[in-house]
Amino acid sequence: MIVRTEIKFLQGVGPKKAELLKSDLGIETFYDLLYYFPYKYIDRTKFYTVREVNSNMQYVQLLGKIQSFEKTGEGAKTRLSATFFDRTGSLDLVWFKGIKWVQQNIKTGVTYVLFGKPSVFNGRLNMVHPELEPYDENKQNVAGTLQAFYNTSEKMKRNFLTSKAILKLQMNLTATLKSKIYETLPAWFTQKHKLMSLQEALFYIHFPDSNENLRKAQFRLKFEELFFIQLKILSLKLARTQKFKGHVFGVIGNHFNTFFHQCLPFEMTGAQKKVIREIRRDTGSGKQMNRLLQGDVGSGKTLVALMCMLMALDNHTQACLMAPTEILATQHYKTISKMLESLNLNVQLLTGSSKVKERKVIHAALLDGTLDILIGTHALLENKVAFKNLGFVVIDEQHRFGVAQRAKLWGKNSIPPHVLVMTATPIPRTLAMTVYGDLDVSVIDELPPGRKPIKTLHFHDNKRKQVFQFVRDEINRGRQVYFVYPLIEESEKLDLKNLESGYGTIRKLFPEFKVGMVHGRMKPAEKDEEMMRFKNRETQILVSTTVIEVGVDVPNASVMVIESAERFGLSQLHQLRGRVGRGAEQSYCVLMSSYKLSKESTIRLETMVRTNDGFEIAETDLKLRGPGDMEGTQQSGLGFDLKIANLGRDGEILQHARNVASDIIDADPNLLSDANSMLRRQIQKMKKAEFNWGVIS
Repeated sequence: MIVRTEIKFLQGVGPKKAELLKSDLGIETFYDLLYYFPYKYIDRTKFYTVREVNSNMQYVQLLGKIQSFEKTGEGAKTRLSATFFDRTGSLDLVWFKGIKWVQQNIKTGVTYVLFGKPSVFNGRLNMVHPELEPYDENKQNVAGTLQAFYNTSEKMKRNFLTSKAILKLQMNLTATLKSKIYETLPAWFTQKHKLMSLQEALFYIHFPDSNENLRKAQFRLKFEELFFIQLKILSLKLARTQKFKGHVFGVIGNHFNTFFHQCLPFEMTGAQKKVIREIRRDTGSGKQMNRLLQGDVGSGKTLVALMCMLMALDNHTQACLMAPTEILATQHYKTISKMLESLNLNVQLLTGSSKVKERKVIHAALLDGTLDILIGTHALLENKVAFKNLGFVVIDEQHRFGVAQRAKLWGKNSIPPHVLVMTATPIPRTLAMTVYGDLDVSVIDELPPGRKPIKTLHFHDNKRKQVFQFVRDEINRGRQVYFVYPLIEESEKLDLKNLESGYGTIRKLFPEFKVGMVHGRMKPAEKDEEMMRFKNRETQILVSTTVIEVGVDVPNASVMVIESAERFGLSQLHQLRGRVGRGAEQSYCVLMSSYKLSKESTIRLETMVRTNDGFEIAETDLKLRGPGDMEGTQQSGLGFDLKIANLGRDGEILQHARNVASDIIDADPNLLSDANSMLRRQIQKMKKAEFNWGVIS
């Protein structure tokens, strides 16, 4: 196929530029360039006069002539200036690069179309490295009325691969391909959903002649991209439910009932009960369960997981829970062991720190079935860890585990165990439908009774004295406090309050209190020791990096002070805030920042102050950062690479695509009809992940 031709064979490229396109943009073939889409468009139909232009404007287009040139400086400091004028005034043009080409090709007295970003230098309006094109009133000067702009690297620009150069390559490519772009959707489908043809969409996305055609092209390409992902996901889900039979948990027996009636630490919320009903329905159906449990920090996910593990025991199978860190695994072990004290069950902990003697006992008890529940870290994945009959798997903070790791747990039983993956990082709806689209989703959207919402406050550095007094007052009331810093050591590049100097400062400011410190470079045993001292109230203040983001449950800690809060991501700030508010007392999260805040930092901090709703925060985070940076997307194993759709902005298109895909799968589950043969071929071509992520997420 011509679209698979190497990019070096396209007119205007050659070996050197091909290497740059590959290394900096990942463009290796005609197809890659065709699907390298613009990030913005500028209206080239409007001409401004010099008098109308000011430095606050983005890109503008003018019509006029060059009066004179002046070259100054030598060597690397050479610059070329010119005076550009029209009937209303003049501005300066400046070049630091490509001076020889400008001198040879740009002439005085010729009418040019000038295009660029205006700025001011020494009180004069100017443009640096503008585009100049001879004006011909008999023809349109640019392709289309909206000019596409493409992201490029500095290295590419130095080698004359600018946005305009890429646009020219797109012109050459379009001329080369002509009518050789073949449709990927059947005719009945494009007609039914009123979609522009693929050939038209790919032309107008690069060379739009109107806003209407640009909108239609964008919709066609976004819809197709999201539709095929959803079709693939739903096909995988159907294949899993058809292929894999699960343990039938037909009995709600003695373990579950005794715990529910005699051992519950507090009254369950309606949301927790609803999730348990959903899991009971799944595990009793005869199909293997694959469910994602979302719930904010402190919403009671662990209790739900424990009751589901008791269901597994009632049905003569074993259960395990895997957590990403020793601290979190140990905390789960202690919490669950305490809750099950009166049930006479064998619950064990397995981590990297477990001694050989302990491991041997655990391995033997797993094989002979006398070990009921195993809690641990990645150590659970070792080949030596074999179960007699594993029926239920819980994976906590699942975004921290890769697909291959999860697959090992899946393979530890001849009948696939039911899988419950839990996250305290709420996942935006659009991301859940895509990255986790094969999983059934349960949400705990209530906090246990007695919990008060955390109050979040934002202060600039000049209010530090008042914040410290507030901290002292809280400790004197018997509470404990976290101070979180973004770095461990001094960084010359970042002007941050680093952990070590912060630790020293806090000790000086609060000499009457005991201060502990934890960070990621400490040995696990040292970290655990410091954490336990804080939990046991031997220290009143804990100075930390983000290692406390997951896995610390100290109900007496009521204040979280986050230094340089503008340097943290939104979801990370929300996770850190969740370390307080775990008791009945009013808790506070104090965000400290400098005055110099970017627009995004301001939105993040304002969002934190305004809401405690994890799902609203996750949606805002997705809009700010995009799906590629969200926790979990790299670990999913799905392997999709969105080229034009944006999960933060295109939620409605995604929902529409999912509905259409769902209707097709319902009517023709295996896409065997002639009408769907093109769709079947397309999803077979889609990139296959190393593992079937849909089975083991």
